[in-house]
Amino acid sequence: MRRTGSTRTFLHSVHLTAYNRMLQRIVLCCSICILSLLSITFNVSADTHRSDTHSAGSYSGIAEIPAYTAAIWQLPLQGAIGPASSDLLIRTIDQAEQHNVRLLIVALDTPGGLMTSMRKIIHRMLASNVPIAVYVSPRGARAASAGTYLLYASHLAAMAPATNLGAATPVQMGAPRRPLQPGNPDGSEQPAQPDGLSAMEKKVINDAVAHIRGLAALYGRNADWAEQAVREGASLDAEQALRHAVIEIVASDVDDLLRQADARIIQLKEQDIELQLQGLPLVTLQLDWRYEFLSTITNPNVAYILMMIGFYGLLLEFYNPGVGVPGVVGAISLLTALYALQLLPVSYAGLGLILLGLGLMAAEALSPSFGILGMGGLVAFVLGSILLMDTGIPEFQIALPIIAATAVISAVVCILLLTMALKSRRTPVASGIAMLVGQTALTLEPVHRGGRVRLNGEIWFARSQTPIAARQPVIVNRVEGLTLEVAPALLTARKEDR
Repeated sequence: MRRTGSTRTFLHSVHLTAYNRMLQRIVLCCSICILSLLSITFNVSADTHRSDTHSAGSYSGIAEIPAYTAAIWQLPLQGAIGPASSDLLIRTIDQAEQHNVRLLIVALDTPGGLMTSMRKIIHRMLASNVPIAVYVSPRGARAASAGTYLLYASHLAAMAPATNLGAATPVQMGAPRRPLQPGNPDGSEQPAQPDGLSAMEKKVINDAVAHIRGLAALYGRNADWAEQAVREGASLDAEQALRHAVIEIVASDVDDLLRQADARIIQLKEQDIELQLQGLPLVTLQLDWRYEFLSTITNPNVAYILMMIGFYGLLLEFYNPGVGVPGVVGAISLLTALYALQLLPVSYAGLGLILLGLGLMAAEALSPSFGILGMGGLVAFVLGSILLMDTGIPEFQIALPIIAATAVISAVVCILLLTMALKSRRTPVASGIAMLVGQTALTLEPVHRGGRVRLNGEIWFARSQTPIAARQPVIVNRVEGLTLEVAPALLTARKEDR
């Protein structure tokens, strides 16, 4: 007996198929929307980090630098100090040592950055065999917060006119303080600090003070003002910094800097050396592709969007196995996002809330629960997104519009899933065994207590309450397993007419 798989389908098979197809379209649309957000963020990040220097003596990437026996390198470093900046500067110092560079000039313009990245750079600068001059430029630039530490850690500190440095207080110290409890301090549960700082805050700020004072003492710079910059957030312009012995040179441009630095005695690894810069070629380095890539993916907004692309891509692949593209794109995006997040100051509580939210929304997609799992997952997802970055530096925070856009997309998905789930329960059955009732079949042999009929190209066992001859049309009244209960078509038509 011939029979196809449709004879073994469930009554709700079409509902599930339509539901899954609609869900695939929704996930695909969400992935496209998030990819659009990523494209916009990537373009903004690329514009932010792109250098404007295109002189004849500039080279894109360290590998393209001509093999001078001795030269002066200039590296522009703009934007917040982060994992990409530390990687770029450390690699540049390594290459400068290999190329026997006489002086490495870091043209710095930064609002600050991450403490971990700053300390990595300082460790490499102090161990460098190449003299490093940190030059705050161009006019209007600044070396705030972490930039002040880098300036103090350099072998030669210089600034252009109309630039400033300072405001080196750790960002956490700038957070609003809880008001002191009134009354006798001795009667409080916790001892009141005279300056309103908690014990942990005092530890952080004292560590920063000790660090910058040590750098100042290493190269004979003003340690008292450095402490003031950390404790009070003090700032100086270029001329004031020169008068206060914070820097050694105020130069209008790089050529002026080289003229003033020539024949100057500096200290390099506890040894006094004289800079011999006369007649040496100046090579201006450009930001290479690795820096651009790292600076892009370590942008918290980009890492956040990549994580969402990974989630939606893998979810789409699970619902439509065999396509491959969503799964591959999702896996690459998710791994890239995880790599970027491990370089950033991430709050594990926030990351846990995001994963919980994504898991609940995925559970809602797999088994609709009238929105309970979906809405709960959305709330956990938004809270985790807000708490994800464990730092107060604005450049390393996730933008609220991106969180809102992603939350809206997820909410729309949950609402559509709930709507489809409710609609599928009210939709009449479109196929399956129940649809066989009322259809017309043709007897292949006499049918009474047994026999066979052809229905929709399939051969079925059949029985009838009255004998039916072969080659006669019959109507299916009921289906019991693989046996059809039929009646003559003419007899059924007469009953309906009555």
